Amino acid sequence: MRIKAAVTHGKGEPYQIEEVELMEPKFGEILVRIVASGICHTDEVVKQQFIPVPLPAVLGHEGAGIVEKVGLGVEEFEVGDHVGITFSSCGTCSCCKKARPFVCKNFNKINFGGIQPDGTSRLKTLDGKTLSTMFGQSSFATHAVVNARSAVKVEYEDMDLGLVAPMGCGIQTGAGAVLNRLRPEFGSTIAVFGCGTVGMSAIMAAKIAGCDKIIAVGGNAKSLELAMELGATHTVNRKEVDDVVVAVKEITDGGVNYSIDTTGVGECVRKSLAMCDFDGTCVVVGATGDLTINVQEELMGDGKSLIGVIEGDSIPKDFLPKLIDYHMKGMFPFDKLIKFYDFENINEAIEASHSGECIKAVLRME
Repeated sequence: MRIKAAVTHGKGEPYQIEEVELMEPKFGEILVRIVASGICHTDEVVKQQFIPVPLPAVLGHEGAGIVEKVGLGVEEFEVGDHVGITFSSCGTCSCCKKARPFVCKNFNKINFGGIQPDGTSRLKTLDGKTLSTMFGQSSFATHAVVNARSAVKVEYEDMDLGLVAPMGCGIQTGAGAVLNRLRPEFGSTIAVFGCGTVGMSAIMAAKIAGCDKIIAVGGNAKSLELAMELGATHTVNRKEVDDVVVAVKEITDGGVNYSIDTTGVGECVRKSLAMCDFDGTCVVVGATGDLTINVQEELMGDGKSLIGVIEGDSIPKDFLPKLIDYHMKGMFPFDKLIKFYDFENINEAIEASHSGECIKAVLRME
């Protein structure tokens, strides 16, 4: 079928809205009419080829929509179901079999290799050239074919799918890093470096977990103000202090039990690790390049841990409904992060994200 999609033709080039061909769903797959799609920093990382998804491609990996067709072998969904779409996993490797799809051994291949789990793409240009898929969904489009493993049914009929969309990556990454991986003790302390979607989600989750001191570290005064509204107990503006590590340690009398770096900047990761007290744990959730540390002085000597977390250690079919429940109860007000844009204005939405005009841009396809 012919659909409209935002095509990325070359490194760093603006998105082009074009008509493309979408193949029919195969065994275990569903066709989803995309209602909304979040714009995530990872889309930009791919567009700039820091993560080299083969181009041309249709990016987008935080989709939500309505099921229009169900492939053979799919029993979980039916036409008309509202769904959120998240990362792909193979379902057959040892990690997937242990219910750990976030560390699927084929994760990079099927999420960033331009293919679906069966090794093929569902997208072509009108002249027959293959277009790469991202996260097995490519949600910068009016429709997507996705594996049923990647879809999560939305039980609340009144839940805006424009809010469901960004939960597929950034929101579950930040919230899951706290609730699924760190599982901080009641009354513990945590610092979050970076006040974008992932960082704000971690802050809201830390409040749910009952952390005593929740320190937001960032460089945008408006974002830090919002962080306080969402659950932070303290803020540190990196542009207004000489040393963010010292500032955090002064607030906590020696350092935090946990820190999360969402920036993807090596030096910020190093500072996030340094904020931790003895036996502290620093989580890295962003795509980060090289980092040099003195292992004895900065890590092992103080019994610290430095760990990478993918997609918030989330089992999406279990975790996303929990986050939706928290939201519906007023405990997880992530809607305060979001600004909506029409699909045709995708490049404007990207620019707004870069400039800090909005924290989370979400495209509405209709």
